[in-house]
Amino acid sequence: MNINLYLERIGMRPEDVSHTYEFLKALQQNHICTVPYENLDILNETPIDLSKEALFDKIVTHHRGGYCFELNGAIAHLLKELGFATKCYFARFLKGENEIPVRRHRVVVTECEGARYVVEVGIGIEAPRDPLLLEEDVEQVCSNGTFRFSKDAFLGWVLQEKIEGEWMPYYSFTEEEQLDIDFIQPSFYCEKHPASPFNKSPMVAMKTPNGRRAINDHDYKVFEDGELIHIEENVTDARLYEILKSDFGIGWTYQKKN
Repeated sequence: MNINLYLERIGMRPEDVSHTYEFLKALQQNHICTVPYENLDILNETPIDLSKEALFDKIVTHHRGGYCFELNGAIAHLLKELGFATKCYFARFLKGENEIPVRRHRVVVTECEGARYVVEVGIGIEAPRDPLLLEEDVEQVCSNGTFRFSKDAFLGWVLQEKIEGEWMPYYSFTEEEQLDIDFIQPSFYCEKHPASPFNKSPMVAMKTPNGRRAINDHDYKVFEDGELIHIEENVTDARLYEILKSDFGIGWTYQKKN
């Protein structure tokens, strides 16, 4: 992995690097504002390659994005290359769920200044924009919300989000370290299983300093300061490709299957 090219991809420089929380925060915020969350390879039935070399090639060389197994995998490799002790875990995405779901999210935990932090760049919807201290019952205020970690006998660590004064579950994980090879099977589930939400229609999103741009199927929305400021519904494929190129930096088209 070429560290300098990766940093350039997300608008940073080698001289910005330090083993401090402020650097970790800048790294996460730059990443989510420059590398899109997207499932476009899955729609074209292009197999997802989770190797370090393939992730670098896709995200840096070809200026693409990916979904959680790719994006959080890539930043985990970058953090390791930069000298941060980093581990990956399996998570259950609990937000919006009424029952306990399968584990289909990759979580990155890295050590910095004597503490452990969760670094999250692999979620398309609003998610913590700052690294979160992995300690129980510590209320942490980010630019886009308030979060904390609790402990559950079955779920393990549970990330919670404060919504209208109530703590709501976001995702959970236990601390069995996972290797790159361990994410191949759940990624294949997300690519191929009929119940997967990732293989149905375009899901593309990227944060902005004050908001988020998002494509869901053929609807395009732009949010700023929590408000919807632009919407285009049922756009044509041609318009979809224009938006992908102009607003997400992605050159892509459907590869229709016979």
